[in-house]
Amino acid sequence: MNYGYIRVSSDKQTVENQRYEILRFCEKEHIAVDGWIEETVSGTKDYDKRQLGRLLSKVKADDLIICSELSRLGRNMFMIMEILNQCMTKGCRVWTIKDGYRLGEDIQSKVLAFAFGLSAEIERNLISQRTKEALARKRAEGVTLGRPVGRKSSHVKLSGKEEVIKALRSEGVSICEIARIFKVNRNTVSKFLCEHVYITAP
Repeated sequence: MNYGYIRVSSDKQTVENQRYEILRFCEKEHIAVDGWIEETVSGTKDYDKRQLGRLLSKVKADDLIICSELSRLGRNMFMIMEILNQCMTKGCRVWTIKDGYRLGEDIQSKVLAFAFGLSAEIERNLISQRTKEALARKRAEGVTLGRPVGRKSSHVKLSGKEEVIKALRSEGVSICEIARIFKVNRNTVSKFLCEHVYITAP
């Protein structure tokens, strides 16, 4: 199966340019597109919560995903590496038009797959280590961690945790990781950062 993947960040952008680019490329390469995935969503949103995530869960060996450029998959290198590593682990090819990447079964792709997988694992370990160190410091300072028991309001879920969250963010801990620590939704953390810690969530 050959899939055309299109992503725009806002309703003001149009998918037509990307669709035309992919169609023109496929015509030149004599490729038929079997299915289209189009979505309007920020590239910073976790890919497994996007239509892209559903596509990645069903692709098989020798399937092909075509997109205009790597940045359509995600807005940071860590996310893109995870996506490409997942595809190459399944044997699914990923071709980008503007970047000229053709990730498949050749030796270059296998080397890249190893590098992507290793880099992603290192980054996960670093995030985990930074999180543990930041939490240990806060515990040593007598700060109580975790979600307050029995509180339902989105305002009070993280109430009193301003300094802890600020410290975690300064250590490079992601919004998703903070959400897991305090057992709340990612959007709750993002909103809390903006409204109470006065940090704009990326």
